[in-house]
Amino acid sequence: MTVSDGAPHLHGDAEATESSILSLDDGDIHVCQDGPRDAPALLLIHGSASSTRSWDPLVPLLTGSHRVIRIDLLGHGRSAKPADRSYALPDQGRRVGVALDRLGVEHAIVVGHSSGGAVATALTEQRPDLVTALALINTGPSMDAFIAPQSAAIDPSQWPPTDEQIRQFASTAFSRPGYQIPQELLNEVRAMTYHTLTTTMQATSEYLKQQALPDRLTALGKPLLVIFGEDDRRWRPSSAADYRTVPGARVELLPGLGHSPLLEDPLRTATSLLAFTAIHAARAD
Repeated sequence: MTVSDGAPHLHGDAEATESSILSLDDGDIHVCQDGPRDAPALLLIHGSASSTRSWDPLVPLLTGSHRVIRIDLLGHGRSAKPADRSYALPDQGRRVGVALDRLGVEHAIVVGHSSGGAVATALTEQRPDLVTALALINTGPSMDAFIAPQSAAIDPSQWPPTDEQIRQFASTAFSRPGYQIPQELLNEVRAMTYHTLTTTMQATSEYLKQQALPDRLTALGKPLLVIFGEDDRRWRPSSAADYRTVPGARVELLPGLGHSPLLEDPLRTATSLLAFTAIHAARAD
């Protein structure tokens, strides 16, 4: 079942965003769609402690040539946050595949930011027929590349956290001087439960420990673009080179940007994405 929330959201001069809720067996999933519905599908998957809102600055730059689809993964954003469902990445990937089926999408280029790139990989492992090509933005290739945080995590007794606690927690996600985290993203973190925050982050670690992403992607044989901010403070930027073992992979480092290029410099991020999708979108039509 698809339920519209009846409140289109506007992004600048772009067409109204179509926001809807898909009722899946293990929880409702929130979906946003922008751009021409007959254009090639471009799916955007957010990272941990994030939501569809993290793509807001980028979406208007992509809708000229794509049907842009964003999904709040279970436990995030406006999707359900059950305490008794699996948040393992294969299950998150499965839900994404079901959502695309419900939307009538037969082929899509899939873009994932941070842990969203791991979910995109899990989706491709299960549904290689659905995914035409992959683009990963600051997605750590393995746990060896992870930079352990110096600040303590938010304590469960302090949940829900204050804005300042969230800013401290999220500070390593940005490196561009003077960048301010938008209030709506702080609100999205606070809307999560402590269980979904910690469980979804642990699920990414477990998936990467089982097998490194370059090995998984090599086996899949899909066209691959890797974008990495050179000043990432969550994943070692030099680890982007690990993806070069994937045949045909294109790796681009963005100077002056950190873990979240899509927010720190949407135009530069969109330029890289559109050059890649222009090559592969015809097969996603």
